[in-house]
Amino acid sequence: MAGLCYLLFAGVIVFPIVLIILTVGNCSLILGLWPVHLFYTFYCIWSTKQLGPALKFVISICALVILYLWPFIAIATSIIGGAAYGFLSPVFATFQAVDGRTTNAFYHSIYDGTWDTVKGSLTIVRDFKDVLYHSYFSIMDDWRLQGPSDGKYYEIRVLYIPLALIAVELGLVVDIPMIMLIAACKFPYMLYKGWRRLFHDCIGREGPFLETICVPFAGLAILLWPMAVIAAFFGSILASVPLGAYAGVVVYQECSLWSGLCYIVASLSLYDEYSNDVLDMPEGSCFPRF
Repeated sequence: MAGLCYLLFAGVIVFPIVLIILTVGNCSLILGLWPVHLFYTFYCIWSTKQLGPALKFVISICALVILYLWPFIAIATSIIGGAAYGFLSPVFATFQAVDGRTTNAFYHSIYDGTWDTVKGSLTIVRDFKDVLYHSYFSIMDDWRLQGPSDGKYYEIRVLYIPLALIAVELGLVVDIPMIMLIAACKFPYMLYKGWRRLFHDCIGREGPFLETICVPFAGLAILLWPMAVIAAFFGSILASVPLGAYAGVVVYQECSLWSGLCYIVASLSLYDEYSNDVLDMPEGSCFPRF
C-alpha cells in the first residue's frame, strides 16, 4: 500500500518537477549557446590547417544542416528524456525500497525517489552544461590549433564524388529490395525456429522455464515472439540503407566504380551468410563474393 501511494505521489509531484527542471534547464542551454556554437563551428572549420578548401566547403554544408537540426532534436530529446527519468526513477527507487532489504521502506521510498530524483535531474543539467560549454570549446580548440600530422592537409578527391553518389544510389536501389526479399524468405523459418525452441524449453523445463518465477515471462516471450520476428524484419530493412550506401565509400576509397559494384553484390552475400549463421541454417550464400 505504501508503494502504491508513493507511485501516485511520484506521478503527481516528482514527475512534473523533474520534467520542468530538465526541459527548462537543457533548453535554456541549447538555445542560449546555439548562436555561439554556430559562429565558433564555422570559425574553427575555416581556420584549421588540417583541411583543404574543398573539404572545408563540404564540412561547412554538413555542419550547417546539423546545427540547424540540433535545437529541435536536442529539445525533443530533453523533453522525452525528462519525462522518462521523472517517472521511472521514482518507480525504481520505490521497488528498491520495498523489496525487503531496506529498513524503514516507506521513508526510503519517499526520500530516495523524490529528493534523489530531483538532485539527479539537476546533475544532468549541470553535466549537459559542461559538455556544451567546456567540452565543446576544448575539442574545437584542439582541432583548430592542431596542424596536419604529415605536413599535408586533408582534401577530398572531387572527381570521384559523382561516381560515389552513383554507387550510393545503385547500392540503395539493389540492396534494399534484395535484403527485404531475403528477410521475407527467412521470416517464416525464424518464427518457426523460435517457437520450436521456446516450446521445447517449456516442455522440458529448460532455459527460461527452469525457474518457476520465470515461467510467466517465458510464456509472455512465446506470445510476443512474432513481434520480435517482425522487429527483426524491419531492422534488416533499416540496416540495408547504410549497407548499400557504403558502396559510395568503397568507390571513393578505391577510386574505382567497379569496386563499388562488386561491393554491392558482396554485401548481399555477407548479409545472407550472417543471417544463416544467426538462424543456424546451412552455411554459404547463393550470391557471389568478389
